[in-house]
Amino acid sequence: MNPPELLAPAGTPEHLETAFAYGADAVYAGQPRYSLRVRNNSFKDVAALGAGIARAHQLGKRFYLVSNIAPHNDKVKSYLRDLAPILEHRPDALIMSDPGLIMLVRERWPDQPIHLSVQANAVNWAAVEFWRRQGIQRVILSRELALEEIRDIRDRVPAMELEVFVHGALCMAYSGRCLLSGYMNHRDANQGACTNACRWNYQPVAHQQDQTGDLIATTGGGEAQEIAPKEILLQEPNRPGGFIPAYEDEHGTYIMNSKDLRAVQHVAELATIGVHSLKIEGRTKSTYYVARTTQVYRRAIDEAVQGKPFDMALMDELEALSNRGYTEGFLRRHPPKEYQSYEQGTSFLGTQQVVGTIADADDRWLTIDVKNRFAPGDSLELITPTGNLRFSASVMENRNGQAMAYAPGSGHVVRIPKPERLPESLDFSYLTRIDSEEPRSLA
Repeated sequence: MNPPELLAPAGTPEHLETAFAYGADAVYAGQPRYSLRVRNNSFKDVAALGAGIARAHQLGKRFYLVSNIAPHNDKVKSYLRDLAPILEHRPDALIMSDPGLIMLVRERWPDQPIHLSVQANAVNWAAVEFWRRQGIQRVILSRELALEEIRDIRDRVPAMELEVFVHGALCMAYSGRCLLSGYMNHRDANQGACTNACRWNYQPVAHQQDQTGDLIATTGGGEAQEIAPKEILLQEPNRPGGFIPAYEDEHGTYIMNSKDLRAVQHVAELATIGVHSLKIEGRTKSTYYVARTTQVYRRAIDEAVQGKPFDMALMDELEALSNRGYTEGFLRRHPPKEYQSYEQGTSFLGTQQVVGTIADADDRWLTIDVKNRFAPGDSLELITPTGNLRFSASVMENRNGQAMAYAPGSGHVVRIPKPERLPESLDFSYLTRIDSEEPRSLA
């Protein structure tokens, strides 16, 4: 079994450094104006991208430039002009979806590796073979594929590199091709400006019909009504017995809010199939998210290559992150109950919360740059690239050595006794408070 590449998101240079520190083999970052994270992209110019690419190569890692927008004519006109100075820094591949832009890049830079974006929705072996004949080096398969379909594609097109998403947000549309944000908020998801309207909390408002049949709010300013919890069981007339439940509670309804993908339990099988790269979604997530997911999937890959059985504790590790409830997506049609025992689709707090980063350490103390409140006696976990450590601090002091009952929150600096068996490196480390062993609803 060849170890698959672990590919992590890099929304900022700090995310890039964190991903590599925790074991990523490669990162991906967006090209300004031409990727689907236009509003949350710190790689805003050629200089920033060039520095990121150089840093990746300095570490012996890879940097992929995301250029996967669905361009209108005005962006086609400027695309090659804006791309040229970035390619001088030699990104390891472009991630693209539009056939027209791919054609233009292939004509001007025939040796530039191109990976086909998930936005191109490759779901069968014939499509993958088509793209191979166009000179594409790798295809990022749609999230809607099952394991057996991925295996069939691998067998039928052995010359093509395959990449599969294993963790992160899922879209209510087909692999991200969504018009909801553009329709409701005039911000086109396919132009990089998605407002995540599918994640919003929708609440009922009192209304009446006007003469044209349009619904007009009757409450002042359109305030949400006070409602009792509701549940509705729907049935489509042409499918008797095919019931569809819909739920609404005092917080509203999340009718389009998909759960988050978690496929760490399938890493070994994906590696056995011959998938070349396993991808973590999340260019707009925190550096802690990047650290935690990269650490878990790095261990899963390494243990799979060593032939070790899957450790279910890895699934629990990912519960430390806030999530919308986890699912393994479409990888299996009928997953075992223990992998799918989630009771609601709204967001969950993680079992842990980041309370600080390590500002300094000496023989006696850890100095903490506080991010969230914590207190002596709390169960803590130190997350580092070289290993994690659970402990509890008996006392806490401020900068002046005065005892503190708790660390109030962001902007404060405190110190706690240095625990025994401290990991050898504290670079890119996080201190978390263990709140519970089970995820708790944000509702």
